[in-house]
Amino acid sequence: MSRPMKAAGVALIGVAIIAAVIGGITALGGGDGSNEAGPSGTPTQPGTSSTSPSASSSASSPASTSSSASPSSPTPPSPSSPAPGQPTSAGPGQPGQPGQPGGDQQASNKWVTVRVFNNSTIKGLADRAAEDFRGSGWNVNEVGNYSQGIIPTTTAFYRPGTDEEAAAKQLAQEFGIKAEPRFEGIQSASPGVIVIVTKEYQGAHKGS
Repeated sequence: MSRPMKAAGVALIGVAIIAAVIGGITALGGGDGSNEAGPSGTPTQPGTSSTSPSASSSASSPASTSSSASPSSPTPPSPSSPAPGQPTSAGPGQPGQPGQPGGDQQASNKWVTVRVFNNSTIKGLADRAAEDFRGSGWNVNEVGNYSQGIIPTTTAFYRPGTDEEAAAKQLAQEFGIKAEPRFEGIQSASPGVIVIVTKEYQGAHKGS
């Protein structure tokens, strides 16, 4: 019976050895697995962190692009440069226009009321002068005599600063007479150019 006991003991020892070997292998296998998981997790995090900076750098690049786009915007003012040219072209056109209305203005002056008064001993002299003025297109609406004083020479009198001034000067130039502001005796008279004719008036009837 000692042999079976020895055999059983050997078997138990063998089982214990096998169990120890298996336990050692398991322990070694578990250690390797934990070591592998550690490094594999570690590289994953740096990879992710490296990706995020690249995204931020790419985000910054569009910002720089937009900032570079802003300097390009000042270029549009170039079309505005022709604008100053336009006023220059319009300027020369305007001086020419005043010259044209000059003739029209002279024609319009003739519609200013003109009254003719005789200050001489020549009968019908005011009528004759009025006829001359009308024949030239002037608006004569009254003819009479002036006996409140002696006027040295035939004169067209006007109120300064009114249309009468330009009309009187134009009438005087046409008929070779004087043009002067109204004197005190006729200042309150009705509006219009007042022509007082004297004996030296010749007008259009010279030599008749």
